[in-house]
Amino acid sequence: MNKLIAIIGPTAIGKTRLAIELALQFNGEIINADSRQIYRYMDIGTAKPTKAELAAVSHHLVDIIEPDKEFSLAEYQQLTDKTIQDIQTRGKIPFLVGGSGLYVWAVLEGWIIPKIAPDSGFRQELEQRAGMGQGAELYEDLRQIDPAAAAKIDSRNIRRVIRALEVNKLAETTFSELQKKQPPLFEVLIIGLTADRQELYRRADERAGNMLKQGFVEEVEALQKMGYRLNLPAMSGIGYREIGQYLNGKMTLDAAVYKIKTGTHRFIRHQYAWFRLKDERIKWFDVENAPESEIDRMVTEFLKQ
Repeated sequence: MNKLIAIIGPTAIGKTRLAIELALQFNGEIINADSRQIYRYMDIGTAKPTKAELAAVSHHLVDIIEPDKEFSLAEYQQLTDKTIQDIQTRGKIPFLVGGSGLYVWAVLEGWIIPKIAPDSGFRQELEQRAGMGQGAELYEDLRQIDPAAAAKIDSRNIRRVIRALEVNKLAETTFSELQKKQPPLFEVLIIGLTADRQELYRRADERAGNMLKQGFVEEVEALQKMGYRLNLPAMSGIGYREIGQYLNGKMTLDAAVYKIKTGTHRFIRHQYAWFRLKDERIKWFDVENAPESEIDRMVTEFLKQ
């Protein structure tokens, strides 16, 4: 069965729960499309599926690399393409689930990612600038050079900003122009979950509180004891550096939690730049109003086609 179902939407909207329910109902397996859940030892801060959820349905591309290892978009795309083919070959339905727009669209739109080797000297120069607190200036550089690429990259994701600047320099053209597309050879149903913006913020704030109760501070402390530095790209996920600064005595816990909440609100707004409510490819459902039976019906019809 040459089909794939994607479940996308903002943080804390309920993608994991829905994906597990549908995968159980329709003989599916889940492929992670969250750029932080790929890292080991980073469970609470990334809202990774629980052990029970991971056991209920086969999950792929979760906990695949150490936090200090590099992992490119091209690698993610290649692994995901292979996983999709494997699941389909076994007669099951692949569910691509997550809120990282870069990962989702690279797979669904079949981006042809530029094969340009890193320039270690230039990259080190940019990383040094970022380490000196010039991340905003780097993002502005990218915005001036390639506004189309900048619009799709979170300004806090320094690794992506640096890579885009690197590609622009080495290819002598823009990063966005190099990202051509070759649509995949499978049918796709894209289910989008959404809610009123204030409800999204409420859910995000509630999640932040639950993370602390679940032991987020202890998780970050354990990562630091394992030698993982706060300036690693993996640690750019919301919450890790804030809690790290609290542990290092540079911020109060209340201040860290406040920054986590406001950072998550900002990230939610950024996610809607990737997943637009007017995008006709996405079948949107308001989680506060739409009955799940309607989603079940849509999936059933899609799989019968």
